[in-house]
Amino acid sequence: MSFEVEGKLHKVYPSENKSGSFQAREFVIEVESGQYPQFVKFQLVQDRCALIDDYTEGENIKVHFDLRGREWQGKYFTNLNAWRLDRPSKAEKSSAPSASAEEDGSFPSAGDERTSGGGGNSKDMDDLPF
Repeated sequence: MSFEVEGKLHKVYPSENKSGSFQAREFVIEVESGQYPQFVKFQLVQDRCALIDDYTEGENIKVHFDLRGREWQGKYFTNLNAWRLDRPSKAEKSSAPSASAEEDGSFPSAGDERTSGGGGNSKDMDDLPF
């Protein structure tokens, strides 16, 4: 599952060697959400630990991440595993999230052949089988 969120970089922690061959680094962003800001912690692993080095606390950041969950001894844990970091552009801030998804082809339009069964015209869309 891949997600993305924008916020202000709040805190960056140093890398930690969890074992001889595994390292992780955590950071927190502040996301404006309703009346109270949300502080969300992410994790970078292995060679991606250095991705956060180019950012400073207080800077706006866009985080691309996967949602990871696991069970250990009857307890459940969830990680937000960051895999890409970007600086949000001013153009992205002014457009609605759905508009950018529509522009990149994520959402088919009414005349799109993916929604009309391959015909591409409105007459095909009116021909419902029920």
